[in-house]
Amino acid sequence: MQQGLYIVLISIHGLIRGDRLELGRDADTGGQTRYVVELARQLAAHPRVAQVDLVTRLINDPKVSADYAQPIEPIADRARIVRLPCGPRRYLRKEVLWPYLDVFADELLRHLRQSGRMPDVIHSHYADAGYVGCRVAGWLGVPLVHTGHSLGRVKRQRLLDQGSKPDVIEEQFHFTTRIEAEEQTLASASLIIASTHQEVEEQYSLYDHYNPERMMVIPPGLDTERFYPAAVSSDLPILKELRRFLVEPEKPFIFCLSRPVPRKNVAALVKVYGTDPMLQERANLVLVLGNRTDISKMEASPRQVFTELFSLVDRYDLYGKVAYPKTHTSDEVPDLYRLAAQQRGVFINPALTEPFGLTLIEASACGLPILATADGGPKEIIRNCQNGLLFDALDPEAIRTALHQAFASDTQWQEWSNNGLKGVQQHYSWHSHVEAYLKAISQLAEKSVLPALSVQRQPAPYRRNATPTNRNRLLTLERLLVSDIDNTLIGDRSALERLLEVLQHRLELGFGVATGRHLEITLDVLNEWGVPLPDVLITSVGSEIHYGPHLVPDTSWSQHISYRWEPQRVRDILANVPGLTLQPKDNQRSHKISYTVDIEVLPSITPVLRLLRQQKLHCRSIFSHNQFLDILPLRASKGDALRYLALKWGYPLQKLLVAGDSGNDEQMLTGNTLAVVVGNHSPELDKLRDVPQIYFAEGHYAQGILEAIDYYGF
Repeated sequence: MQQGLYIVLISIHGLIRGDRLELGRDADTGGQTRYVVELARQLAAHPRVAQVDLVTRLINDPKVSADYAQPIEPIADRARIVRLPCGPRRYLRKEVLWPYLDVFADELLRHLRQSGRMPDVIHSHYADAGYVGCRVAGWLGVPLVHTGHSLGRVKRQRLLDQGSKPDVIEEQFHFTTRIEAEEQTLASASLIIASTHQEVEEQYSLYDHYNPERMMVIPPGLDTERFYPAAVSSDLPILKELRRFLVEPEKPFIFCLSRPVPRKNVAALVKVYGTDPMLQERANLVLVLGNRTDISKMEASPRQVFTELFSLVDRYDLYGKVAYPKTHTSDEVPDLYRLAAQQRGVFINPALTEPFGLTLIEASACGLPILATADGGPKEIIRNCQNGLLFDALDPEAIRTALHQAFASDTQWQEWSNNGLKGVQQHYSWHSHVEAYLKAISQLAEKSVLPALSVQRQPAPYRRNATPTNRNRLLTLERLLVSDIDNTLIGDRSALERLLEVLQHRLELGFGVATGRHLEITLDVLNEWGVPLPDVLITSVGSEIHYGPHLVPDTSWSQHISYRWEPQRVRDILANVPGLTLQPKDNQRSHKISYTVDIEVLPSITPVLRLLRQQKLHCRSIFSHNQFLDILPLRASKGDALRYLALKWGYPLQKLLVAGDSGNDEQMLTGNTLAVVVGNHSPELDKLRDVPQIYFAEGHYAQGILEAIDYYGF
């Protein structure tokens, strides 16, 4: 096995590739895409790191480059981009990806299984990746690190402050879903990495799961091999493009570089410039807002930005004074900063919210003074670099005043320029970023502490004599024993102790249980019999799957079995059936409705089954012990859950040994798995004696399982 850390970065939305990043193409191709690619490269270059996988969405769409359909793209000696399927093949904006993220999580698990190594840490970027990360990290029991980049609660409040209607922005941005995902991620992450202290103290503090003890500020690094001060040639292609717009191209630039989204607040900047003859006389306004071909074919948000921009240019008759080129490449961005600095201009970021502001340190590294919104990252950048001014992005007069001050003094301009160069070198180097990052995650990897996932109510902590492990071994095990509990696993304490000793010493052999009991009772029974927490628990007759050591629920399984599941209709239809009584609330689950049957009143459950079929209900019934009736979704059973488990975690069915004792286990025992029926089995299983790959043991309870392990050479 490779020595060193294996780090998995998740950044799902947008367009991510190793070079020629399409920054500003749309709302989803901002600074985050550059940051995660650079982070992957810089981490991989460190001697303590063995491998970095940057996992993103595979996109096979003729409207975008074929690069994004490449499953694996090496980007450094020990770093690669891994692209996984997630919903339709076409390029989608991030707000419509939510329904497909559970599939992405399963695909990530499959990739990790194929890689053959457990990650030391999973680092998610933005809310959608956090949703995936807290599930996969929870399943595996590895630490989750998260970087929000921008936060839903903050963005929503800013839009409301601007006058947006709640129902309109909810429909467009799905804030309810996003904020809930952020809450779950904050509850699950071992470490939150923020860019600024303001982000920790003022933005994350808006969340219910705010915990500053699990938050750390590590400012992003900057590639100083790309961004540096230098003279610019007069025949640059981008300069020729700007000259198409400007009557006096030699004037200083008020330079704004951003994505074409309303949050960037570019319209407010244009209004200030358009109503200020002195600014128009002093400088040109240069707006580089991504790339566009035909705005009528753009999505609503960027189309709105450009439509308003063109309208404002016309309203204030700014032709010849404002440049807004249609295209630019990422390689031209450093030259744009240097050109603006050469003409003694200023860079401005008027965004409503700015978690960090990577463009601000890029501009600073090229010697260009900066003006920025008094929010998030800009406050700390200007505090560290002393190379510009802050303003209230909601106050046009504040923007105007800052612009006037920026051009008030050549001496001040030069001082700001020099300060920016020094400040970037001191505070925003990749070397310091990576060192702080690796120190933090190395400590997490050693502790392997993962908070409980707040997806649903968790049971009480599992009490047992054995020392718990924090990692889920399912990713690296070669084979798996899955046993029913009652009258199979338990019943003979000495035999059980011998079986547990075998499991303890055969490290390649995993252990799971499949039972009709619900999770809390299952844990109580296992604890009473001294059974260590299994790697996987299939409970409630196969309607729930949880993974140790943190008992993380498999939400993908829950969604899968929810197909056409109508629990309230089932309860309503069976409410007046004589002889059926709902069991206590503790026995009811979201995907299991449990009844007690009075066989004197209802000697056969056939009428119940017919009634459910006649009502076209998509469910199955399990009658046991001649008195209990469970109604489940049609897709739910212990056997189906077992096969789903094998598929999800990459186990051939022949690598599973299944143990049972009663008719309730029949579906689990049949098929391509290896199976054992213990010696104390119920008579209804005798019909399986001639079925291949089902071994009928002579030993009872756990002794029968031991007998089967030897029989199969398992």
